[in-house]
Amino acid sequence: MTDYEISKNANLKKIFDIAKKYEIPTESLKPFGDYVSKVDYRLLYESKSNFGKLIFVTGITPTPYGEGKTTTAIGLVDALNRLGYRSLASLRQPSLGPIFGIKGGATGGGYAQVVPMDEINLLFTGDFPAIEYANNLLASLIDNHIYHGNQLGIDSRKIKFRRAMDMNDRSLRSIVIGLGGSANGFPREAGFDITAASEVMAILGLSLNINDLKKKLGNILVGFSYDKKPIYAKDLLAEGAMAAILRNAINPNLVQTLENNLVFVHGGPFANIAHGTSSILSIKLALKYSDYAVVEGGFATDLGGEKFLDIIARLGEFKICAVVIVATTRALKYHGGLKLNYIEDGNKNLIRGLQNLEKHIENMQTFGLKVVVALNKFSDDTDEEIKIVRNFVESMGVGFALSDVWANGGKGGEELAKKIIEIEEERIPRFIYKLEQSPKEKIEKIAKTIYGASSVEYSQEAEADLKDVSLVDMENSFVCIAKTPLSLSADPKLIGRPEDFKITVREVRISHGANFIVPVLGKIMTMPGLPKVPQAVKFDILESGEIQGI
Repeated sequence: MTDYEISKNANLKKIFDIAKKYEIPTESLKPFGDYVSKVDYRLLYESKSNFGKLIFVTGITPTPYGEGKTTTAIGLVDALNRLGYRSLASLRQPSLGPIFGIKGGATGGGYAQVVPMDEINLLFTGDFPAIEYANNLLASLIDNHIYHGNQLGIDSRKIKFRRAMDMNDRSLRSIVIGLGGSANGFPREAGFDITAASEVMAILGLSLNINDLKKKLGNILVGFSYDKKPIYAKDLLAEGAMAAILRNAINPNLVQTLENNLVFVHGGPFANIAHGTSSILSIKLALKYSDYAVVEGGFATDLGGEKFLDIIARLGEFKICAVVIVATTRALKYHGGLKLNYIEDGNKNLIRGLQNLEKHIENMQTFGLKVVVALNKFSDDTDEEIKIVRNFVESMGVGFALSDVWANGGKGGEELAKKIIEIEEERIPRFIYKLEQSPKEKIEKIAKTIYGASSVEYSQEAEADLKDVSLVDMENSFVCIAKTPLSLSADPKLIGRPEDFKITVREVRISHGANFIVPVLGKIMTMPGLPKVPQAVKFDILESGEIQGI
């Protein structure tokens, strides 16, 4: 059966009934039908304190095959519950852009899925539209302020805030607005980011309550005045209305696995152009109601991994029990030089590709954390290939487990779960950079330590952007680097473990409300485009309500 067929044949339980098993009070649930609910975030601050251990799931550098990171995280939750431990996951919400672009869906696979699949993938509880509307309300208020006299003296050439839309549309990256005469405002250059890359998305994921959300929204940098003074959203009195739009979106969403275990799905920042983790509120709630909370970061250790540990773990004051790095033999072969077709002597490619895994293990060990490698099993993996990976991983003093959750659900994840249960100590990560360091020092620390770069260079535009950073109170800001996920470097063609490479910072964006600076490397775009044959053309809906192409 396909993933969709498996999900449609699932024996779902009512979300209220599962929540009772986890001791989540019914009065804190806001249902969206029988199988989806929002949870009032204020539950976090009621009497019961956190007690769960946090497991962070990341991966090796992704390939066109897909490595099954989300599938592994979901299967691990089911496995821990099978072994008698109450476990919850906190996952990101899928974005429509990739769903209609390449992915087609993002809720796991095989017998390790979160359901209802179609609801989660297609608009869900309306969080993404709310983020769009809040974002674009501020964009509208900026241009409206200029149109009605521009009392703040906003320099239209120095507006930093962009519009957002949750769709891949390359034609909106750079546009001109305000055409058509004086009634339509003042013409200026503008552009769109995909919603998952917007600062409003980041702020929703980082906020701990409504007041914190309003404060962060008010601190969004709109741009600069003609006399180079920073202008913020609060100067336009925008934060109250924006927060009102987001009043429901701030509450985490609750769904279930195929084995009827709870999963939070909340927030959806991409890891290549944003911070790449579900909301801090959902992670804290998962910890509060579980023995083990499983959190997945986007892409590999150099993106979602580094950002989760340097940003989210620091903000959330999280201790980490274990880091799971997901790998597959076919991805390792790819990083060893084998592209889309197998060759007879694939073991040579497999052995060469282990260098990529080695770097990702080293990255997580740099943070001082315990690592377990989960080899996501495929039907054509040979015993010899599995042995090669197992021996290599164990030679590094790292735990190894074969994961077969796609085919066998939680039962196929028990080896991985048992490896993690053996780890009793929780650790505070050793952060890569100090917040008080300069932006360039922080960028260099990440580039050299995590990516393995030899040097960092800056374009003229990036140097000018850094001067703008100096005009804003960003001394203790985080760094959230935007780069390709397909390589440890900024060049997607450099697979494996590249060495002696430099990275070039093309521009630096200021996310003052989220307290990020965002260095943009290489050709990465914050508004993706669609492929030649997008997944959208394969979608259809039947009279029965069945969705095809997902």
